[in-house]
Amino acid sequence: MPTRTSSALWEGNLRDGSGTMKLGSGAFEGSYSFVSRFESGPGTNPEELIAAAHAGCFSMALSNGLSQAGFTPTSIATSATVHLDRVADGFGITKIDLDTVGTVPGIDDAKFQEVAATAKAGCPVSKALAATEITLSARLA
Repeated sequence: MPTRTSSALWEGNLRDGSGTMKLGSGAFEGSYSFVSRFESGPGTNPEELIAAAHAGCFSMALSNGLSQAGFTPTSIATSATVHLDRVADGFGITKIDLDTVGTVPGIDDAKFQEVAATAKAGCPVSKALAATEITLSARLA
């Protein structure tokens, strides 16, 4: 299996500094700062990238699980919300909410919920983030 890399460069102190993050594939490069991470300023932040990774991983895992269960999904649309909160020793990712909508011909809601729960537990990003509470809202289109 291939390994994946990304990189970041930060210049300056925490409050006034700035940086860039880029994916090893070259598909994305973006700026980040204190304001883009802890307030609502322009740029990206690590939590947004974690959310994208989790949404993508879960969508693929759910699609695979549905296929293995004998269903052919038309689409799986997932958003992930990463909660960054103040905790006792600074800041921490305290929760991740996955919200997915599947268009899956021939499946009933009970089976969809079962496969979605299995995908949540089995997706590699969910496993990597297992110390964080992960919620799932799954519904059929």
